[in-house]
Amino acid sequence: MKRKIVFIHGLWLTSLSWQNFEQYFTEKGYDVVAPEWPRKQGDVEEIRRSADTVAGLGITEIADHYDQIVRELESPPIIIGHSFGGLMTMILLDRGLGAAGVAMDPAPPKGILNLPLRQLKASAPALLHPSARKGVVALSLEQFTYGFVNTFAPEEARSAYERYAVPDTGRPLFEAAFANFNPNAPSKVDYSRDRAPLLITAGEKDNTVPASVSRSIYKEQLRSPARTDLIEFEGRPHMLMAGPGWEEVAAGVHGWLESAGLSAESRQPQ
Repeated sequence: MKRKIVFIHGLWLTSLSWQNFEQYFTEKGYDVVAPEWPRKQGDVEEIRRSADTVAGLGITEIADHYDQIVRELESPPIIIGHSFGGLMTMILLDRGLGAAGVAMDPAPPKGILNLPLRQLKASAPALLHPSARKGVVALSLEQFTYGFVNTFAPEEARSAYERYAVPDTGRPLFEAAFANFNPNAPSKVDYSRDRAPLLITAGEKDNTVPASVSRSIYKEQLRSPARTDLIEFEGRPHMLMAGPGWEEVAAGVHGWLESAGLSAESRQPQ
């Protein structure tokens, strides 16, 4: 039987951001799905028009949404998440779900103290406006370029903004930013727990989750007895699964999956 991959997109994006990876891994023989976050329905234009529906959407509701999707599958899937989707990947693995996880330039779980200025600037469109905690935040072209596609040529950055960017809930940013002051933070994971294998990626030029933050998460996740690896991609921005060079990233993730014994053909339910 084909092994399933569940892709989880990040903040200010939709499942369209996985289009390249969906095609790549389908061609490699995997059965792939990329469900939207809860309360998001339709294509990018429809999500933009109905952006108010995600006001107040937080980490727990998003994680529970994907928890239900994963549990309804015939066998444990590979879970691949980007940015806040990467945080969801770690939360789901912490719940005992998944055959493996790939957290691509993930938003940090509770306990990560590394907070570069670049990351603060990328989060500023929400964090500088307290009303955004229960509201919706839209990024300008300049803000999206800085946070997601800062290595793209100007025309490529504009094209990516018009194709991928959507207004989104501000609540997850506040929950992550203040997690270390909240004993019941929804972004909390048990780093020492045995779980499925986990790959963490870092983009050298990422402003939203600088490579140093991915390294800090990796060091914490090494406390688990399960396999944990880190791949750093030279010259890549936050949106490393789209735009120039995405094939190198996909090949790196695929190579890791095969090294972990997670080829496309699963001989028996996992």
